Amino acid sequence: MNILILGGGGREHAFAWKLSQSPLSNQIHVAPGNAGTRSIARNADLDIMNFSSVEAYVKAHDVTLMIVGPEAPLVAGISDYFSENMPSLMVIGPKKAGAMLEGSKAFSKVFMKEFDIPTAGYLEVRSENIEKGIAHINNSKGPYVLKADGLAAGKGVLIIEDRQTAISELKEMLDGKFGEASRTVVIEEFLDGIEFSVFILTDGQYYMLLPEAKDYKRIGEGDTGLNTGGMGAISPVPFVDDEMLQKVRERIILPTLKGLQERNIEYVGFIFFGIIKVKGEPYVIEYNCRMGDPETEVVLPRLKNDFAELCVALFEQDLYEIPVEKDARTAATIMTVSGGYPGAYEKGHHIEIGEAATAESHIFHAGTKMENGKVVTNGGRVIAVTSLDHDRQKAIDKSMLSIESIDFKGKYYRQDIGFDL
Repeated sequence: MNILILGGGGREHAFAWKLSQSPLSNQIHVAPGNAGTRSIARNADLDIMNFSSVEAYVKAHDVTLMIVGPEAPLVAGISDYFSENMPSLMVIGPKKAGAMLEGSKAFSKVFMKEFDIPTAGYLEVRSENIEKGIAHINNSKGPYVLKADGLAAGKGVLIIEDRQTAISELKEMLDGKFGEASRTVVIEEFLDGIEFSVFILTDGQYYMLLPEAKDYKRIGEGDTGLNTGGMGAISPVPFVDDEMLQKVRERIILPTLKGLQERNIEYVGFIFFGIIKVKGEPYVIEYNCRMGDPETEVVLPRLKNDFAELCVALFEQDLYEIPVEKDARTAATIMTVSGGYPGAYEKGHHIEIGEAATAESHIFHAGTKMENGKVVTNGGRVIAVTSLDHDRQKAIDKSMLSIESIDFKGKYYRQDIGFDL
């Protein structure tokens, strides 16, 4: 079958890499793709938010399976569009109603409260009730967690120690600091614990639990500095044992699927649960309606199943018949980024990838493109390097060693991924 992957980051390169190993895959297309996907798939210069253009491409290339990588098209209703216009196309990604789990923090908090899913206490604030929000901050102890309700490219969550700064930031957010995304702000109770991520592939009724992961969002070592899209990830997570996973299944995954069914929300695709472990108990920090990046770069290398077969199983409703097969080794991903990221950074710098980098590691391109026959930087996060080993530290060391063979102007990466494990 011909497959179209929407997106152009490391997640999409990992999807293409995994699908290319399946005998079910014929031609793989990635829109827009990057310099890495170009070597294993056909890149398509498409605006993935222009659904009619995507439809024309799907028809022209006889695509039967489409995987939606990023959240924006899902929240905008791309699955609804194809359900109405090309119902025979298999689309991995929920319709707009299901994507609201990620598209609106307020929606997800109401959903979790309704279905008794453990999460932090919260208050929903808009301009008309800002005084209530200010009073809430004044009557609470810090740190203060402020979340833009809508999609804000991973930048809409602020954790603030000082009360007056929190009040000032609340005003700025409601005044459009993150555009329309922060016209509503969710003030959340701060939960003190350690975070991890759980992923399922589901047809809305049955689900497959994929390998869990822990990612590292801060730019600086020791988890300091600004939030990024992700500086690295580890899988499996040593503190997520069978007992913890059972709690996640019973208290979070099953109630989430039950809630979707009770609300008559069709859901075919991934659910990514951002979870925090507090005093031995799991709480949901956030939902995502797609796979994470760079988590995909550690999850898929550990998944031994035929990925294309799993995708088809969603639509044939026999996912429950397929046992998950996992590589017992640890996968460690370290992300190389452009100098200045997550602030201002330059693009267009030539990238050299030495043979030593590919000898021990998987190289997943994120912000890259081809220019005059050369691979150049084209984003803040540039290349993810993933290595596997039965010893976690050895997996990390392999990735570090491979990164030494990758060179571009301003290259930066964290050297402490996995430090808290």
